[in-house]
Amino acid sequence: DGAVEAIRGLRVVRASAVKARTQTINQIKSLIITAPAEVREALRSLTTTELVRRLTASRPGTDLAAPATAVKVALKRLAKRYRNLSEEIAEADAELRVLITRTAPGLLALPGVGTETAGQLLVTAGDNPDRLASEASFAHLCAAAPVPASSGRTDRHRLNRGGDRRANRALHTIVLVRMRHDPRTRNYVARRTLEGLKTKDIFRCLKRFVAREVYRHLTSAFSGVTGPSPTA
Repeated sequence: DGAVEAIRGLRVVRASAVKARTQTINQIKSLIITAPAEVREALRSLTTTELVRRLTASRPGTDLAAPATAVKVALKRLAKRYRNLSEEIAEADAELRVLITRTAPGLLALPGVGTETAGQLLVTAGDNPDRLASEASFAHLCAAAPVPASSGRTDRHRLNRGGDRRANRALHTIVLVRMRHDPRTRNYVARRTLEGLKTKDIFRCLKRFVAREVYRHLTSAFSGVTGPSPTA
């Protein structure tokens, strides 16, 4: 009955809109492939943004008995649906950002953490993260705790395949963003690669670090302590 439950409800609507939008653009591209040559050649090289813009503004004509006209009408309607769904997703993101900022002020300030990933991690933790005894418990919940996989004289760990897979995917997304844009993470990856660590093992280490970082912000937020500012 808390703020996280409100976030969960809004994320359900957003997820369905994202799924419907993906289906819509797939239908548009499929129709273009099978469309008459003059329609296909005019549209096949456009990006998704350009495609939706052109189809929405198009004037397909009124002779629906002509295959080219019928396809153009169908494409325009699908493009309008895609645009409406994009607006719905943007509205949901704005609403979620307000709730997430109010619930865990410092979470969105972390590198690589966006509205979708922050929302998922909050839902995974729930309205009472105090039930998680430690950051190790949260890491296990997110399937980010290392699992021993030693054999003989080889001492190693592997990725955890259990836990909340959606939370694990959120951590994976955060790590991907950091590996591309966060200098500290890029330096860490370069150093560990030189040490001979495999990419999957580097991902395991980074997910564990992100889980620890997120847990600190969640517990401080729910205990009434304000997280760090975006410039910290």
